[in-house]
Amino acid sequence: MRRSRWSTPSSTCLPRKAWENDMKNLKASGTLGLAILAVLASPLAIAADPGWYGGFNFGQSMATIDDPRITRTLLGQGFTAVSINDDDRDTGFKVFGGYQINRNFAIEGGYFNLGEFGYVATTVPAGTLTGNIKLQGVNLDLLGILPFTEKFSAFARVGGIYAKAKDHFSGTGLVIVTNPNPSKNDTNYKFGVGLQYDFTEKVGMRAEVERYRIDDAVGNKGDVDLASIGLVVRLGPPAERPVGPAPIAAADCSTMDDDGDGVNNCNDKCPASQAGQTIGPDGCPVPLTIDLKGVYFDFDKSTLRPDGMVILDEAISILGRYPELRVEVAGHTDSVGSDQYNQALSERRARTVYDYLTGHGIDAGRLIGPNGFGESRPIAPNTNPDGSDNPEGRALNRRSELNVQN
Repeated sequence: MRRSRWSTPSSTCLPRKAWENDMKNLKASGTLGLAILAVLASPLAIAADPGWYGGFNFGQSMATIDDPRITRTLLGQGFTAVSINDDDRDTGFKVFGGYQINRNFAIEGGYFNLGEFGYVATTVPAGTLTGNIKLQGVNLDLLGILPFTEKFSAFARVGGIYAKAKDHFSGTGLVIVTNPNPSKNDTNYKFGVGLQYDFTEKVGMRAEVERYRIDDAVGNKGDVDLASIGLVVRLGPPAERPVGPAPIAAADCSTMDDDGDGVNNCNDKCPASQAGQTIGPDGCPVPLTIDLKGVYFDFDKSTLRPDGMVILDEAISILGRYPELRVEVAGHTDSVGSDQYNQALSERRARTVYDYLTGHGIDAGRLIGPNGFGESRPIAPNTNPDGSDNPEGRALNRRSELNVQN
């Protein structure tokens, strides 16, 4: 069996067709890790003042290696790829400095290191091919800034880079690499977007995603994305701020109650509440819910079961605490029987609940109905998907409900 040698068009980065779009398919991933839960306006605004600043970012990159292309290239050289193990994650970072031109524009330059990526391909005839690439360089960008508040802003960037791609390849067994360490320096472009929050006039935090266009050592082009977070430090003394007029004293809200709900304006979080609503200590209507979906009836019956009486007693207690509450009394059935019969049965069930409530002190003027709805409003299927009877579902549909009306 003969040993094969990998020849290198220009210089060896990976087998040319195998790596042709490995750089093109480098896709950075990472989760933008900045969460700003409250943004408060402040008289200190970094984004508005010209001046120098510096900082650093770090984050994670992830490469998508084109394994099918590597497999095809190996096959063209007489090898079958048994397995390909990708090293597709690394940490990238950058160090930068810049000049804030005005509130909306800045110029920024620095050094970046995008990390190292590669793979190991195991072949038949027996051998392995290992390839790695390291990427670093310098950049100069123009930033456009969109302030949301005086502390929180978004920005976009576009610029040029001068990058160095250093490759290393090695083979074992029948795989021989003739040029193991090619490298290339070249210019290209980059762009990105991000968010910035300024903790003080001097210190802020960034979160951003950038795309770097890279030329590898065998003439192919690809994209590398870096998702990162970092710190920004403003250089030089803080700018002087004009002293504004003294704030005008506000009216005493503790003595005012605009909506007449008994809660003063200072504590009233719902200043437009309506008359007749039940109001809590914060001035907001209190949501009231009476859940009587558990008042169930036996098959073809309209008499209350003991468990139903317990639930109705609880409802009577709630209605007693909230005398302005009005409810509809509704009855329902399952699907067994004719529509006419089930309509009458649902009305009898609603009447049973109605009579129980009025018999225990609830004013009939607060009750709407009793209303029967027959089998028209099921809350569970009466039959199974195959058409067979569903006793559990029918049991849930044999019920009475109280529906709050205000």
